[in-house]
Amino acid sequence: MEICEKCGLPLDLCICKEIAKEQQIVRVYTIRKKFGKVNTVIDGIDGKEVDLKGLSKELKSKFACGGTVKEGVIELQGDQRKGTKDALREMGFFLEGED
Repeated sequence: MEICEKCGLPLDLCICKEIAKEQQIVRVYTIRKKFGKVNTVIDGIDGKEVDLKGLSKELKSKFACGGTVKEGVIELQGDQRKGTKDALREMGFFLEGED
């Protein structure tokens, strides 16, 4: 049986990842790039606690769009705000402006 290094509980009972997600305040907004293209930006997720590349890959496949991870920020091509917010809520993240 493997033990979590952070909390000392067995990995089956470990809740470190859920606590890490709940403590982060995530912002989702859009920016305009070259030629008027819109990108959705997901900011505020700690790359040490959450696998940003894996999260980016999951969101890109869910919304059938391109994207990247730059400097701890996930960028998705197109206006994906509504779907992204819903998906992040389902994953257990706390979004800015919510109670």
